[in-house]
Amino acid sequence: MLEDISGEKIKEQFKSNNKLRLITIVVGGVIVIVLGYFAYLQFMWNPDNDKSKDSYWAGLNYATSDSTDMAIEELEAQVKKYDGKVGGEVAQFVLARQYMAKGDFKDALKELENVDLSDAYVSIMAKGLSADCHSELKDYEKAANLYLEAADASDNEFTAPMYLMKAGLCAEELKDFEMATTCYERIRDNYTSFASQKAIDKYVARAKNKTTK
Repeated sequence: MLEDISGEKIKEQFKSNNKLRLITIVVGGVIVIVLGYFAYLQFMWNPDNDKSKDSYWAGLNYATSDSTDMAIEELEAQVKKYDGKVGGEVAQFVLARQYMAKGDFKDALKELENVDLSDAYVSIMAKGLSADCHSELKDYEKAANLYLEAADASDNEFTAPMYLMKAGLCAEELKDFEMATTCYERIRDNYTSFASQKAIDKYVARAKNKTTK
């Protein structure tokens, strides 16, 4: 029995059995890749990711003090340094907002297209910013669709009615008054506080009046 499982016997089987040799090599390779991946996460990605979480504050401070050019310069450096990390993605979102402040809507869209955010609220805001860019570029159809996606992504009292309102205004630009009416009526029926602030009934009446013409 011991002779059957001796080291020499195993070596002979390994040499003569191509299938066994291939399986061993593949399994060994997978183990090396998995161990390497976890080592990368533990010793490189996680520390860098944690460090990145503070990376956008300097740029944000410039932005809040209306130093747009300085904010852009700072944020571009942090996006390049921490791309793919949590802080780098947030920095990219803030960078897009600064491009918008300068009227560089196409550059803002490029940044927003590459933002990958796990935070649901910020993701909704990123979609809303993309819609704002398309609206500024007078691509009202794309803007309206994105506003509706942003509104439907979360049923809350802040973002949902805000984006429904913007979708309705874009629909009016497209002369799609039926869609505009639907957006305004959703605000009126579901978000009473926002509806009251915006006097939504006049928007409903205006869109309905144009629908019947």
